[in-house]
Parts: sequence; structure tokens; C-alpha cells
Amino acid sequence: MADLKTSVQFIHGIGPQRAKALEKLGIATLGDLISWFPRRYEDRTQIVPIAQLNPDTPACVAAMIAAPPTLSHIRKGMDLVKVRAVDDTGMLEVTFFNQTWLKNQLHEGETYLFYGRAEGNLLRRRMTSPVVEPIGRREFTGRIVPIYPLTAGVSQLILSRSIRQGLDACTGILPDALPDEVRQAHHLCRINYAYENIHFPEHEEALALARRRLAFEELFFFTIGLQRLRRRREVVHVEPFAPVDMDAFYQALPFSLTGAQRRCVDEALSDMVSGVPMNRLCQGDVGSGKTMVAAACAYFCVKNGRQAALMAPTEILARQHYAGLASLLEPLGIRCGLLTGSTPAREKRTTAAALASGEIDFVIGTHALITGDLGYANLGLVITDEQHRFGVAQRAALAAKGTHPHTLVMSATPIPRTLALILYGDLDVSIIDELPPGRQPVATYAVPGSYHPRVYAFIRKLVDQGRQAYVVCPMVDEGEDGGSDERKAVTEYARHLQTEIFPDLRVAFVHGKMKPREKDAVMAAFAARETDILVSTTVIEVGVDVPNAAVMVVENAERFGLSQLHQLRGRVGRGKHQSYCILISDNRNEETRQRLRVMTKTTDGFRIAEEDLRLRGPGDFFGQRQHGLPGLRVADIGCDTALLQEAQAAARDLLERDPELTTCPATAQRVAELFAQNADTLN
Repeated sequence: MADLKTSVQFIHGIGPQRAKALEKLGIATLGDLISWFPRRYEDRTQIVPIAQLNPDTPACVAAMIAAPPTLSHIRKGMDLVKVRAVDDTGMLEVTFFNQTWLKNQLHEGETYLFYGRAEGNLLRRRMTSPVVEPIGRREFTGRIVPIYPLTAGVSQLILSRSIRQGLDACTGILPDALPDEVRQAHHLCRINYAYENIHFPEHEEALALARRRLAFEELFFFTIGLQRLRRRREVVHVEPFAPVDMDAFYQALPFSLTGAQRRCVDEALSDMVSGVPMNRLCQGDVGSGKTMVAAACAYFCVKNGRQAALMAPTEILARQHYAGLASLLEPLGIRCGLLTGSTPAREKRTTAAALASGEIDFVIGTHALITGDLGYANLGLVITDEQHRFGVAQRAALAAKGTHPHTLVMSATPIPRTLALILYGDLDVSIIDELPPGRQPVATYAVPGSYHPRVYAFIRKLVDQGRQAYVVCPMVDEGEDGGSDERKAVTEYARHLQTEIFPDLRVAFVHGKMKPREKDAVMAAFAARETDILVSTTVIEVGVDVPNAAVMVVENAERFGLSQLHQLRGRVGRGKHQSYCILISDNRNEETRQRLRVMTKTTDGFRIAEEDLRLRGPGDFFGQRQHGLPGLRVADIGCDTALLQEAQAAARDLLERDPELTTCPATAQRVAELFAQNADTLN
């Protein structure tokens, strides 16, 4: 008898060959198969008369074959089957490409359902390669049809039939991990009904019930998992830091902190005197001043006799942090050090010895801070900048250099609060939602490619005034030969600008396939004003601070998410000069135009993030580097806020009554599976 861990090749009707194709999608077991949920649905329940077919809308039409199908051999590799179909309102000419078997399967005088997009006029309607099946079969017409994510060699037909066979094999063995009282209290259907109708919905109401049940379940179990993470952290007790007079630090600043910065500092310092290790996310827009929050925490830590460490994702960013923080903190008696991959060997040994002996209070660096033999005298605070650029293991390795050090992670990626609840449920979240005074908003324009001459003239005008420019090339699609395409796109565009547009200016390029040292050298030259125009991929999304850069041009802007466009825009507008962002796109899709209009109307990263989440969903929100969310295949954080709150309340109530889930073994098992499947994200 099958169980959910049974290989799909042993499911009746699948076999080794189809199992090999399904493996390309990551479908190996029966459980994987039935959990491969549709990405969307097409309602093919409504039958439209031929005369009412709309050329812009796919539709189902029931029509009788009026004459025997004809087969034509156009050329090698191109065969056409043509057939005339009629109903009471008109005639439809149907053409099928390279589907020769249909000549013998479509019979004169019989009625079939055709699903496709009509062409032509009122007198002559045509359909090209529609879905077709005998009326009454209801496999691909006459019902709500799921559309699944596919890969080469796996069609919708293969996947749908495989899932049908998988569900049939699951009869009576699907465990219902939701406690009965939770299911009943929240009016949720049973698990068998949910799986059947998420794949093969009888009607819209059944699909809605199935989706609600599965989305609630995902949010419920994920909430329990995060609550357990939080509880795991809270049972650790450390010696609380003593209060410190922060006036000397604040008076040393060349400016006053914003109210949002002071609030975030106060929240972090409150954590560090609590006796429980701080685990806080400081989230703020580009230029909001997160580094000063980090500086305040480091000052507080060192004044408590402990060491602090800040890890940045790139060497040039680490050097930038060191230059700014050392000049601020060393006059206050805090000894700072820098440690990166390119630090000379002798200097590395000296710095390592000073860290081990406690002669360095605050070290700033890259991955060099977590090398195996590097020791700290008394590490009390770990800060990671641009936290999404580090793997969990890297952050944990730095924290492991001390005994339960306080942790502050910083992110310049604004995340909607509802999404932060899911992603960072095990962290306390501080949000800097206020920019320092005096910052000029970046003027943003969305224009078609025909504006290139004007854009180039504008870049030249700014460079003549002493400013610099970024030009970002199109993103490389997943599945292409990312290395060669990325290099080609950047180098060819840079060559085009240098030789044909700006032969008298200094044009450089940088891309993700360059060695880190090469990238840092190019960025450092740009920061030193040795380059006028920098052509790049999104590798500059997180980069050096160049206050003199005043224009950001993004080619094929429709290929980027709004949050990523906002990050790129944040590379300019960092100095005293008015800055500009020009988004170039020839895509006329209305949704694309709507997205780009959002960028021209606001510079508020949190508003943009909310819109990005609404338009693209959580899977695409982070781009290809962090695709999807752990454990969430059905729930949509952008639309399911109310359901999230309902699931969180149910999870908290259950844990208050039964913290160890001893009365709900199926629930405990499901939570354990969630941790195992998403160890890199959750642990």
C-alpha cells in the first residue's frame, strides 16, 4: 500500500519514464506530487456561441464537425489538420499544427468542445490549435482547469493525469494535521476535500473552500514553528548589560538622529539590558541611517566591557563602514579594527591578536570575521549589514564566536509588515520609517526606448556639471547561460556607450561574474571619480556610497521588481545634488505600465514594497535569489492578511493550552517536518 513517501514511479499509471520527467520539477514522492499546486486556473465552464466569440478572450465553444478533417503536408516538419465546425449561430474554421492524429479522432457529425482564442470577423471565425475533446469528457473543458508550473518534457496533460492518479492513490491515507477543534472553530473543510478541489475543483465555491483550508494550514503551522523559535531564544539567559549614559555618543554626532533612529536605538538598548540575547532586525529605507543605529549599539556594548563586530557583504562596503565609524568612535575611546579578505597577512595576524587579547573593541569586516581560527576576547554584539546577502550559516558562524552575543541584523530592503511577520517572526523588528532632514527626493521618470538620445544628452549634461551616472543593464533570466549572457550584456553595452555615444567620457563596467577584488576595484574607482559612467547589472544594488552620482538609468525596467528598482534608485540621491532615476521600457502591458508609474509617484520604500507584494506575490518579491517563502505554497501574504491573523491567533491559543503539542501528535509531526524542510531559513 502506498504512503506519501512512496516514489511516484510506483503509483499506478505513472511508471519509471514519467517519474523521470516529474523529477525535473522536484517531484519524487507521492506527497510531492499531490502538493504540486496550480499557479492559476482557467474557467472553462461557460460555453460561448460561435457568433459571440471575443477575439481578446479565450473561450469554450461547443460545435459539430461539419465535414471530414483534412490533412496537409506544408513542408518537412509542418503538417496541418483543418476542420470546419458549426453551431446554431455560425461556422468556425479550426487549424491544428503538427497534430496529425486528430484527423482520425475528429469525426463528422459529432460535437466537440473547443477552447482557445478566436480570430477573424463576424463572417469568418478561426481558431488555431485549440484544446479539443468530446463533449461530456470534462478533462480539459467544461470545468475549472488548473494550470501548473511546468518544465521541459512535462505537459499540462501529463501533470494533470499524474496528479489525478496520485490523489486516487491517497484515498484514506492523507493525514489531517490540523486539530479537529481548530478546523471546526474556523470553518475549514477536511484535508481530502481540500486536496481534491485545489486540483480538480467542482465549482468556484469548492475551490475557495479548498484554498482557504490549505492557506490557513500553512500559516498556522508556520506560526507555530516561529513561536517555537522565539521560545527557544527566550529560554537563554545572559548577564544583562548595564545602562550607559549615551549623551557623549549623541553629542559626538555631526547631526541629530531622527525620531525613528532614536526609537530604534532605544528598542535595541532595551533588549541588551533585559537579560535575554537581543535578536533584532533594523529595517529601513536606503539612506535612512541604519549605520548610526549600529554605531550606537556598538558604543553601548563596548562601554559594557564587551566587543562588537560588524560584518558587511562586500569589502568596499566594509571599508566604507570602517572609515565612517572609526572616525566617529575612536575619539570616544573605542578602538576599531578592519579585517577583510585582502588585508595583508602581517596585518591580519596583528588584528587577530588584538581581537583575541581584547585590544580591539569594535571590528568591521567581511567574511574574514568568521574564519575558523579567528578568536574574540569577549564578543557581546554581532551586527550584519544587508542581512539578506548572508546565508544563515554565515551569520551563525559569527555569533558562534561569542557566548550568546546580542544580534542586530540590518536590511535596506523595505518589507511590508505582514510579510515581516512571516519572514522574521523569530526576530523583533525595528523600522526606520523616516529619512534624515535635507534629503532631496530622487526625481523618477518612466520613458520608452525612443527617448535614448534625450537620456544620453541628459547624462552628458550632468557629467559636464561634474556629476556621475549609473546605467543598469537588463537582468538575466533564470535558465539562460547566466555567466556568458551577463558578461555579454554589460560589456557590449559599455563598449557601445564608450565608442558610439560618449567617446570622450570615462566608461567602466562591473558584473556579478567578476572576481570580488575586480568588482571592488571598479567600484572604488567610481567612488574616487575616476569614472564618469558605470555600466552594471544589479551587482550595484548594494554597493559603495557615491554621493556624487546623480543619475540612475535602468534599461528594460519591466524585468525588475519594484523593490529592486527602488534599491537601484537608492544608489543616487545620497549627496547634496538633485538626482534622477530614468526607467526605460518599451513594454506596453498595462500592468507593467502601472508598476512603473508607482515608481514615478513615490519614493517611500514601504509603500513601494506593499505595491510590489500586491502585484507580484511573495515568491517574486525577493527576486530569484530568494524565491518563495518557506512552507508557503498556497497562502498569499499580500491578500491573506486577515487569514494570517486568524491562523496566528489559533496557533497562539493552541500553544498556550498545550505548549508541547502532546495532545496533537499529527500537528507536532507537521511542525517537525516544516523545520526539517526549511532548516536553512528557520534555524
